[in-house]
Amino acid sequence: MANVLIIVSYEWTMRNNISTEPIQAIQIQAQEHQNQHTGAEEEEEEEKPRCEWSFNLSTVVSSITSVGVVSDTVGVIEFDPSDTLLATGGLARKIRIYTLDSLLPHGIQQDDTIFLDHTSSCDFYICTPAKLSSLRWKPNSCSCVVGSGDYDGVVTEYDLNRQVPIFERDEHGGRRIWSIDYSHWIPALGASGSDDGTAQMWDTSCGTYVAVTQPSASRSPVCCVEFERCGGSLVAIGCADQRAYIYDVRKMLEPVMVFKGHQKTVTYVRFLGEGKMVSAGTDGCLKLWNMEDGRVIRTYRGHVNSRSFVGLSAWRNGGLLGCGSESNEVFVYDKRWGEPVWVRGFEGTGVGEKSKKGGGFVSSVCWREGGDEDKDKDECMLVAGGSDGVLQVFVGKRMSTLSSSSDVG
Repeated sequence: MANVLIIVSYEWTMRNNISTEPIQAIQIQAQEHQNQHTGAEEEEEEEKPRCEWSFNLSTVVSSITSVGVVSDTVGVIEFDPSDTLLATGGLARKIRIYTLDSLLPHGIQQDDTIFLDHTSSCDFYICTPAKLSSLRWKPNSCSCVVGSGDYDGVVTEYDLNRQVPIFERDEHGGRRIWSIDYSHWIPALGASGSDDGTAQMWDTSCGTYVAVTQPSASRSPVCCVEFERCGGSLVAIGCADQRAYIYDVRKMLEPVMVFKGHQKTVTYVRFLGEGKMVSAGTDGCLKLWNMEDGRVIRTYRGHVNSRSFVGLSAWRNGGLLGCGSESNEVFVYDKRWGEPVWVRGFEGTGVGEKSKKGGGFVSSVCWREGGDEDKDKDECMLVAGGSDGVLQVFVGKRMSTLSSSSDVG
């Protein structure tokens, strides 16, 4: 069994009125299935995938002064909760903030590709002391606070109105942080995963850490953390030991579920709702999991991923998954089928030396979620970033909608 370290703040627990009783039913169920399910999948898919979407490359954003510079790699892209602001971070040591209007100056209906540069399209940027690996918008902050994790092991929060840091903590003894996230249940609660093999929970309201857990007995790096989007008490953790773990933040002593199936490092985990979660690994596949019994529902293959972080994003309203690839392509999967429904290369955009030479890769992706499920289910927006620092904005329309518009015209 994995060694687990735990430090719990009694004061923090009482202040937030959190029960520390274990959720025994889930733990028993997890133990029953942990040895029974090792990644075996359901029946083979009966139908071939079909693409119900038409995607258009709307905008390309590059850098005039540093095209092709390796240090400009985009490591993370995040839309704010209102879906009107976009934050990016990476090796350039900058948090860049864009508005939706700056990325799509002619509106979401534009048909032609426009070319911009970061200097003119970026509303502002904040210089950071270290390379960034992760960014998250803080819930309930009116899109005014963004948190970051960096290569020096430091968690920092920035006030975007004043463009200054307002919280800073060396959570991992100088070891690189790969991922941070905030709880939607208790917005002051954050989590970070690091090369030091631990995931730490911290409270930004009082500047202290609440708990620390070591999922892997071998202290394998923790590469990703994510809280439930719906505001529950669960947090998912992905590790270099080829496993993903689910913990309940009220009792971090043991995971309530362990997911085995990847053959290499688990780099991303995303909650999808309805008892499902998707993970990505450097074994070149995504896996859709049933969180009730730890069973693999479906494996998605097609993209190339053997060593790098290439991004993973889920558009929950539309049932689409997006990821990058070391083949310098963007992949879109419909969660119903294991093969991609759409693939687009970064080459041929006219920017980026690495793209021209074919030596780069797509390093991050992010769907614009959309707040109104009924209104937004027929259109979508995917932003992808490359190892050359180039951003590409894709707008998708459901084909049935396009056909109806043509018939009316």
